[in-house]
Amino acid sequence: MSAAPVAALAIGQDSRAEALVRNRVLLLLWLAALAAALVLAFVSVAPNRLTTGVGVPLRDLVSGRTGWLWLPAVLLLVAVFAPTSCWNHAGVAITASMLLAGLAWFAGREAVVQSGLSSLARVSVGGGFWILMLLAWLAAADALQRLGLALAWRSVAHAAVWLPLLGLLLSGGLDGLSLLKEYDNRQNVFNAAGLRHLQIVAATLLPALLIGLPLGVAAARTPAFARPLFGVLNIIQTVPSIALFALLIAPLAALAETLPGWGIQGIGLLPAVIALTLYALLPIVHGTASGLAQVPAAAVEAAVGMGMTRRQLFWRVELPLALPVLLSGLRVTTVQVIGLAVVAALIGAGGFGALVFQGLASSALDLVLLGVLPVVALAVVADAVLALSAAAVEGPRDDRAA
Repeated sequence: MSAAPVAALAIGQDSRAEALVRNRVLLLLWLAALAAALVLAFVSVAPNRLTTGVGVPLRDLVSGRTGWLWLPAVLLLVAVFAPTSCWNHAGVAITASMLLAGLAWFAGREAVVQSGLSSLARVSVGGGFWILMLLAWLAAADALQRLGLALAWRSVAHAAVWLPLLGLLLSGGLDGLSLLKEYDNRQNVFNAAGLRHLQIVAATLLPALLIGLPLGVAAARTPAFARPLFGVLNIIQTVPSIALFALLIAPLAALAETLPGWGIQGIGLLPAVIALTLYALLPIVHGTASGLAQVPAAAVEAAVGMGMTRRQLFWRVELPLALPVLLSGLRVTTVQVIGLAVVAALIGAGGFGALVFQGLASSALDLVLLGVLPVVALAVVADAVLALSAAAVEGPRDDRAA
């Protein structure tokens, strides 16, 4: 057989294979999940809290009565080759939600089994668990994206995907895990850290808005002022957060000695808020200036023609039209501040960062996760709320790509 017919046959086979696979993204996620289930540690079992655990992959745990855990994986594989339809995408989202809850339940069940063998045993979730959870969530997110829902309904659907897992958590099905035991032992500390973290974020965003909004307006009005302003703000962004925290300790300590009755300290909340405010200025100033620059000239001319004053033009025309872009800048700032507030624990500001660094110092991974996971959840929720706010302000539109 000549080379040309062989090449044509190979191309034809590849084309049939591509036509058979209806969802390449889901197939890629499924293959990655299979590798994680077979190779990586799903849980880590340790005889006590102070010793290193032994990783156990999911393939060594699922057998007999627990074999049903493979059912969601089989359904997702079927969805890869099923015809594209809204029902198929909805089924993938529901199946991924079941898989999220099933994986968590199975880890909690293993913790209960090990606790029955030894009261001192600790079961921690391993890297395989987190990768499988991430891949399941990505499969659900991809399915919801393909459904073409509006942003608000897609956000509701995303929340619904996590409801079974949340119900399992609240019902105590995961209490045997080492992570939940760390929470139970430090519940008061955890609650205080959460409140402190929110205080740091709120105390940062308020001055950042009060300073950043006028600077953004000035930058939009005066290009000659915008260039040096953004130059300074960009330089601030290049300074590492730990270095900026350290640079503020000495001047604030000197100021505390000069004004002893003002309660100023070189460490703690004040330097953290000042440093985080400096970091937060660039997105807010840039969002404000960009939003005002994008206001249509026709709208401004029409408002001037109606006899509006400069102040009325700003509050009634320019600011409402620039608000979606401004909220986008605030969205970036909020997520950034929530994350950087963890580092502020190094100078005594507290928050979830205190749990993180305490866990790092004692080599307790579960304690680190106890501080990291709520920060991630807080950032995701804040991002979703501000995204919905921006969509609501912008009004009816096709926001399926948001």
